[in-house]
Amino acid sequence: MCNQCALKPVYVTLNHQKLCKQCYIQYFEKKVFKTLRSYKLIEDTDIIVCGLSGGKDSITTAYLLQKYLAKSRRNVLALLIDEGIKGYRSKTLRDAEEFCKEHAIPLTVVSYIQEFGISLDNLLKKSNKKPCTPCGILRRYMLNKYARKLKATKLAVGHNLDDEAQTLLMNQTKGNMKLSAKLGPITGVLAHDMFVRRIKPLYFMTEKEVTLYAYVKEFPITFIECPYFKLNFRYQIGNMLNDLETLYPGSKQGIINSFLHTLPLLKKTYKHEEIGTCATCKEPATKEKCKTCELLKR
Repeated sequence: MCNQCALKPVYVTLNHQKLCKQCYIQYFEKKVFKTLRSYKLIEDTDIIVCGLSGGKDSITTAYLLQKYLAKSRRNVLALLIDEGIKGYRSKTLRDAEEFCKEHAIPLTVVSYIQEFGISLDNLLKKSNKKPCTPCGILRRYMLNKYARKLKATKLAVGHNLDDEAQTLLMNQTKGNMKLSAKLGPITGVLAHDMFVRRIKPLYFMTEKEVTLYAYVKEFPITFIECPYFKLNFRYQIGNMLNDLETLYPGSKQGIINSFLHTLPLLKKTYKHEEIGTCATCKEPATKEKCKTCELLKR
């Protein structure tokens, strides 16, 4: 029985607390709101745009931000990037539109075809790279560009604890600590007028917890994965972490807690890196040309 109200439990925490449906919702929301406050992810003057995909993580993020901002009579805006993935994006776009309509969240949809003149599916026919590399480059570019057009001061993304642990280990295996310095509940090392800093309200929530929350809240979600997902390095790292978590519960949380202790030192180490603007598109870049323009040129 639930440790709080003696009803049938739906979840057991790492410290063996059994929670029923309603108590789980309270547990989840309390933890997310604590992250927002403790890391000062949202300030009084912020305009928040949420990167929405129509999946469980982004819809949960948008819902909780809307609830959190309601106290100050503010609204969250949603931004969806349509990459042009046949049989996938159309379904999540439908879910996103239904969710935003139900919760009165303004939704802006922009596409790769609209911005670059080509869908991801067609772009991959011209590239020998694994799908997630070009998609990630173009997606980050568009999220920042259009969040800025919406006058956002913060861009909220649905990255959960599993996502962060995966990214951290991917950077570790590649020896790229400069990228890890940009991680954390609020991203980036240096500020730039044209770069909208990203916040991660679900930073301390596992993927399993987010999935359960979205399920018990009955959000309009089609639980479907991108058809390219299993072709990338993240998928292999994710499986490895899941196996480790099964053997040693709390491993993912331990990895993140350890990382957060070293993060201030990493940011200090790389704080001297300069951010300029791309000579071609004038978007933020650390080199003469940004990764997006280099990709499209190739």
